[in-house]
Amino acid sequence: MPQHVRQSPLPARLAHGLEHTAALDPGADRLDALSRPLLRHAPLAHLLQGRPLGHAAHPLLTDAPLGFWLSSLTLDLVGGPDARPAADRLVGLGVLSALPASLTGVADWALGDQRVRRVGVAHAVLNAGATIGFGASWVFRRRGHRTLGVLTSLAASGALGAAGYLGGHLAFAQQSPTPTSADPGATTESRGPTT
Repeated sequence: MPQHVRQSPLPARLAHGLEHTAALDPGADRLDALSRPLLRHAPLAHLLQGRPLGHAAHPLLTDAPLGFWLSSLTLDLVGGPDARPAADRLVGLGVLSALPASLTGVADWALGDQRVRRVGVAHAVLNAGATIGFGASWVFRRRGHRTLGVLTSLAASGALGAAGYLGGHLAFAQQSPTPTSADPGATTESRGPTT
């Protein structure tokens, strides 16, 4: 491990370690197999990668589920009984908005090298866990188990925070390729071998 990494804070060292964790490669291969049909058509791939915007669409779209979920938690914690229906709706809206954010994330991930792919798999797993957690919270709330729903949201927010940290690592520490920095015609078909 390079000296500058050894002197980094623990979360940065853990994220750097994921870059070199070959155990994540089977997950990357599975995600690659799932992404290829989605990204086979260049116009759709370019849309998901944000080329009409001039930069990646994923960061923009992640603001929706994050905003919905964090707003719902705020209402849960300080909004009082009158805010409960709004908090519940925000949880559901966050789950719905996670799908387009995920699709754009996969489209960006497809441009990366193996280190990006490994960290991206961990990022995706944590985000999936958060989405499932908030989905479960919504179900609990709908069935009248409000305390369990709020606790589940709090737990899911932990996974969301860890996923966000890895997303920052991908964007800033690894400087993942973006639609404007990658080959203009790059798709999963032109990325090359994954080993």
